[in-house]
Amino acid sequence: MNVVTLSKKNFQQEYQQKLCTAAEAASIVRSGDHLCFPLGVGEPTLLVKALAARKRELEGVVVNQQHHLCPDYFTEDSVPHIKVNAWFTSHVSREAVQKGWADFVPNHFSEVPKLMREYWPVDVAGTVVSPMDEYGYFTCSLSVGYTMEAIRKAVQTGGKVVVQVNPQCPRTHGNCHIHISEVTHIIECDEPLKEQDIPPISPIEEAIGGYIAEMIDDGSTVQMGWGGIPNAVCNALLKKKDLGIHTELISNGIVDLMLAGAVNNSRKNLHRGKTVGTFALGTRKVFDFMNENPTIEMHPVDYVNDPYVIGQIDNMVAINATIQVDLLGQCCSESFGHLQWSGTGGQADFARGANRSRGGKAFICTAATAKNGTVSCIVPTLAPGASITTSKNDVDHVVTEFGVAKLRGQTARQRAMNLINVAHPDFRGELMEAARRMNRI
Repeated sequence: MNVVTLSKKNFQQEYQQKLCTAAEAASIVRSGDHLCFPLGVGEPTLLVKALAARKRELEGVVVNQQHHLCPDYFTEDSVPHIKVNAWFTSHVSREAVQKGWADFVPNHFSEVPKLMREYWPVDVAGTVVSPMDEYGYFTCSLSVGYTMEAIRKAVQTGGKVVVQVNPQCPRTHGNCHIHISEVTHIIECDEPLKEQDIPPISPIEEAIGGYIAEMIDDGSTVQMGWGGIPNAVCNALLKKKDLGIHTELISNGIVDLMLAGAVNNSRKNLHRGKTVGTFALGTRKVFDFMNENPTIEMHPVDYVNDPYVIGQIDNMVAINATIQVDLLGQCCSESFGHLQWSGTGGQADFARGANRSRGGKAFICTAATAKNGTVSCIVPTLAPGASITTSKNDVDHVVTEFGVAKLRGQTARQRAMNLINVAHPDFRGELMEAARRMNRI
C-alpha cells in the first residue's frame, strides 16, 4: 500500500469517527457559549435548526454572524436563550435588530477577523464545506470571509468545529481549505444550496449602469456589490476587454462577464489571471461555474477587502450603492435614520482602496428619488440618526440616473453644485435653497 492510499484510508476513518447527526452536533453547545457562523450560503442550516430546536435548554448563548439566512431564533422569546450579534443585517435579522431582540456590531468587513482575534470568543465554529478530498481537506467554498479565522480561534482555544458537508457545494481554489484534523464534528447534508433570485433591471438602474460603464476603461479591475445597479453595470460591461475582478462578492453578473470573455484578468498586476473574491451569492449557475475552477480564487476577507491590498491594484474600480447622500458627500448606505437596514460591509474598504489605486475610481450609486419619486435621495443633511457608511473624505463619484457627480478633490461648494446637478429636477430648487442657507453655494 502506497503512502497516498494509506493517508486516504486514515482520513476516511477519521471522517467516520467524527460523523454525527445535526442534533448530536447541536448538543455540544452549552449555556454561555459563543458561536460563530459564516455569512450567506456558508451558514450550516442543519446545525442552526437543531440548535434552535433545543434553545429552551440553554441560557446566554451568543451567536456572532454576518448576513443570516435561517430565521429560527430571531424571535423575542429567543433572547434569554440565544442572542445574536449581527455584523450586517439581512431580511432575516433586520426586524430583530430594529426591535432589540438582536444586537448590531458596527464594523468594516475587512476588520472582522481582527476583531474576532481581539474581542470575540469562539467556543463553537460551524460552516458549510465541500466534500473532503483524498488529503483530508474541505474547502470553505462559497463563504470564506471570516470563516477561517473563526475555525482557527476555536481550535486555538479548545473550542469545537462543526462542518456541514454538502456535495452540492463547489470545491474552490485559494486560501480556503480546512483540514479534517481541525474538525471535531461532521454533519452530512445534501440539501440544495440557497439561491438568490436575480431581479430585473429597471430603466433607472440601466441608466446608472451605462454612466459607470462609460468611465471604466478596458483592462480595469472591478469590484461590485449586490443588487440591480451592479447587475446593470455588468450588462453594460459585456463588450469591454481584458477586465479583472477583485471583489468581496462573486455573483451571476461576474460569471456572465467571465463567460462572455470581457473578464480574463490578463492585465491585473496582482493575482494576474485570477478572479478573486471572499464569498458568493446567486443562482446554481454561479455555484457550478466556481466548482474546481482554477481561474477563481477565494480568500479571507482581511486580505481581499484590505484597502492596502486593493490599493496595490492599478486601475481599480469600486462600485457600490447607497440610500442617501448629503450635499457634502456623506453617504448613508445602511440605515433609515436610526433603523439599521444592513451594514457597512466592504463599501468603505473598497472606496478607500480604489482611492489609493493608481488610476483607481470609486462610484457610489443611488436612484435620484425613493418612495415613488416623493423623496430625494440627495439631501441637504442626512436624516437624524443616519449612519455614515462612506465618509466625505472617501467618496469619489456619486451616480444617479441623471449623471455623475465628481466629489473627490472638490470644495464643499463644488460638491454641492455637482450633487444638485444629478438630483431629480423636481428637487433641485429646494436643494439649491438649502445649500444657500448653509453657505454651500
